[in-house]
Amino acid sequence: MQTLKYKRILLKLSGESLMGKKGFGIDPEVLDFFADEIIAIHKLGVQIGVVIGGGNIFRGLNASDQGIGRVTGDQMGMLATVINSLALQNSIEKKGTYSRLMSSIKMDEIAEPYIRRRAMHHLEKGRVVIFGAGTGHPYFSTDTAASLRAVEIEADVIIKGTRVDGVFDADPEKVSGALKFDSISYIDILKKNLRVMDM
Repeated sequence: MQTLKYKRILLKLSGESLMGKKGFGIDPEVLDFFADEIIAIHKLGVQIGVVIGGGNIFRGLNASDQGIGRVTGDQMGMLATVINSLALQNSIEKKGTYSRLMSSIKMDEIAEPYIRRRAMHHLEKGRVVIFGAGTGHPYFSTDTAASLRAVEIEADVIIKGTRVDGVFDADPEKVSGALKFDSISYIDILKKNLRVMDM
């Protein structure tokens, strides 16, 4: 039997990654790919928590450009994460793997309320747990929510999936000569202000 490096992980997926090559929304092929990858890891015996951003639908931080206040914009962004979470849950369950969607905002007809002990129970029972609605509070990104949930569920590691393959010294989508790091410590990421996660 294979020895697992990590027993429990928190997977953070950017909402933008769900777009694939589309400019908006959810690409069904990308969604299926993510579901297949999550299920493959789950079948190894790894307990998986997932946090998904909502940037493919709405970015709260950019709402002021449209005349929307920051708090309202962030709340709209939280709802976008729930839409993405529902899509991922549907894709995972269609393929025969049990999952639970837990929301930081009360919406009983759609998701369970986030309760740490219940989340731990679901993970221990072998269910993929998807955490929607960020932290439930404005001014906090889904990266913050991922870090918080990872600590709360005692995850061994946070794994972040975005549209960019690796850590670079600049945004490779904006800077053509951006250099990719083969490896880098979190301290160096902070010192170099690389912005791989929202802080």
